[in-house]
Amino acid sequence: MHNISKNFMLRAIELSMISLKEDGGPFGCVIVKNNEIISEGFNEVTNKNDPTAHAEIVSIRNACNKLNTFNLKGTQMFTSCEPCPMCLSAIYWSHIDKIYYGNNRKDAAKIGFDDSYIYDELSLDPNKRKILLEQINEKEAIKAFEEWEVKTDKTVY
Repeated sequence: MHNISKNFMLRAIELSMISLKEDGGPFGCVIVKNNEIISEGFNEVTNKNDPTAHAEIVSIRNACNKLNTFNLKGTQMFTSCEPCPMCLSAIYWSHIDKIYYGNNRKDAAKIGFDDSYIYDELSLDPNKRKILLEQINEKEAIKAFEEWEVKTDKTVY
């Protein structure tokens, strides 16, 4: 790894330590474009009472606001821990090019942040998951999809 990349990871780790002082979880993240940090974030789940306020999500939100776009192609993420399934999904949706991480999911599980049950749930048929999914009002719901399909001035993402 290049020295500059190492410095980005060290900043993500520093943010994870700052998060601890703010009573957040031990996670920090930076997003980089053209070898420059464009956004930072740390875990704010308990501070904001927001279960989606993981370091990666906070960083993605900050980057999108700064760049005024929902597409982060051309960026890299440096995060103190391997992203959870929610964050990984957000990373894919935001089109970040590459992820560098410090701790892995097994390290996280050892301190009480175990995502394995989510990975297990996602591999199950929807009707066998702990949180039940039931499709209703599909005839009414499909109308928005039908309109989207033929809309000529839509912003594809």
